[in-house]
Amino acid sequence: MRENIIEALQEIWTHKMRSFLTMLGVIIGIASIIAIVSTIKGTNDQIMENLVGKGNNNIGISLMQGDMEFEFDGYSGMPQGVALITDDQKERIRSLPHAEDASFFYTRIYAEGIRRGQSSLEGARVYGVDDHFLNTYGYTVYKGRSFIDADRQNYRKVVMLDEQAAEILFEDRNPIGMTIEIKSEPFVVVGLFEAKKDFMPEIKTIDDYEIYEETTFGTVLMPDACWPIVYNFDEPQNAFVRADKTENMSSVGRKAQVIMRESITKAAGKHITYRAADMTEEARNQQQLSNSTNSLLIWVASIALLVGGIGVMNIMLVSVTERTREIGLKRALGAKRMRILIQFLTESAVLTLLGGLFGIITGIILAGLISRITGIPVGISIPAVLISVIFSVVIGIVFGLIPSIKASNLSPIEALRRE
Repeated sequence: MRENIIEALQEIWTHKMRSFLTMLGVIIGIASIIAIVSTIKGTNDQIMENLVGKGNNNIGISLMQGDMEFEFDGYSGMPQGVALITDDQKERIRSLPHAEDASFFYTRIYAEGIRRGQSSLEGARVYGVDDHFLNTYGYTVYKGRSFIDADRQNYRKVVMLDEQAAEILFEDRNPIGMTIEIKSEPFVVVGLFEAKKDFMPEIKTIDDYEIYEETTFGTVLMPDACWPIVYNFDEPQNAFVRADKTENMSSVGRKAQVIMRESITKAAGKHITYRAADMTEEARNQQQLSNSTNSLLIWVASIALLVGGIGVMNIMLVSVTERTREIGLKRALGAKRMRILIQFLTESAVLTLLGGLFGIITGIILAGLISRITGIPVGISIPAVLISVIFSVVIGIVFGLIPSIKASNLSPIEALRRE
């Protein structure tokens, strides 16, 4: 086999230009597939990272009414048949296998009545949070302080703002120690918070923007003990549960929602329930959509491989014709048909293998250029590279089979007679 490979390399080197042109179809096909697969992998990684959260692994569990998150009218209080989440339930959720932490909070979506002087914060989210919220959600305080036990025990009317809320209400002024109003109640700003850098998503498309659009309207946090000052005394709490790994998010979310559903009786009806947002499933759905679209491109690129394989078969037939006397001489000296067959198959496989290797290098460079020009993320798939190497060899064997059989079946006498 070693001799066959050396002989094949010598033959390729002897006809450098012809060999390169023969490999060109394989190079283009493999390079196209590597570039497309790398783009698919990079896009899928970004989808998973943005939806699930890089290093975050949070599962949101909300009280749902049908397919929509339950929205309070500000007057009704607890929905019929829904009880408060007990401390025992909270601890059971925090103790779930693969659950690192859990936070239980009140929330208002698109809250109104948040203002400072003539500046108002419309469409913001307001959370009444416990002392687990910042850690679970992936927030960190970058100016001022966080809430302390005394804030809750003494029902201090204090808040924390994110960067968007602070900019809208205070512009360039330092908001720490300043007062804002929430439904005419004064609250003192004690801190500013932001998402931890490890938890920041890559927002490069309009879809990514829509996923995180709530952050552009601003977010306000207050201690959960102060929630009744502005809103209702008794309201159901939603939850964030952080899993230890991304792959455990779905199971942790399902177990947590089962525990929270213990607070709901039949009186609530079938349409009101606690439900975990399965972001991993949503990510997989978007990935499948991306894959199905790009699979068409892979099939188109595969046509180039087919053309390249036909080119290999053609040039190998030419090579057999050119080397007829050589084959006849080897057969006359005792070389068996299998020896000739393996020789030409090896030459064909080496030819396409070199084309595959050049194609992989070209594909990686092409993927990098696509990422630089379009901003689309790419991720080199090691399995795709290995499969490409194997596939290029298979192409050489398959399309080199007919020429190799033709060479091995040549009669020594007829071959030596041929000019």
